[in-house]
Amino acid sequence: MDVVVVESPAKAKTINKYLGKNYKVLASFGHVRDLPAKDGSVRPDEDFAMSWAVDTASSKRLADIAKAVKDADGLILATDPDREGEAISW
Repeated sequence: MDVVVVESPAKAKTINKYLGKNYKVLASFGHVRDLPAKDGSVRPDEDFAMSWAVDTASSKRLADIAKAVKDADGLILATDPDREGEAISW
């Protein structure tokens, strides 16, 4: 079984109907990490390195995805072809 990750739960439900039982389609529910609103999130002295944070709701979704991938044959990242989708897949 392959795991497919999309952004929207509505998309996950629809795509799962088309792909069938050999795929498990999961939603990230949008972005999964962010830069905290505090000093030090972007470090100019370190080539503008960034300190990302994952909120509680996203942590659960990421844990669910990680658990599904452990038993999967493959992972397909099918997020939207935009900046946010790229950030989720990264």
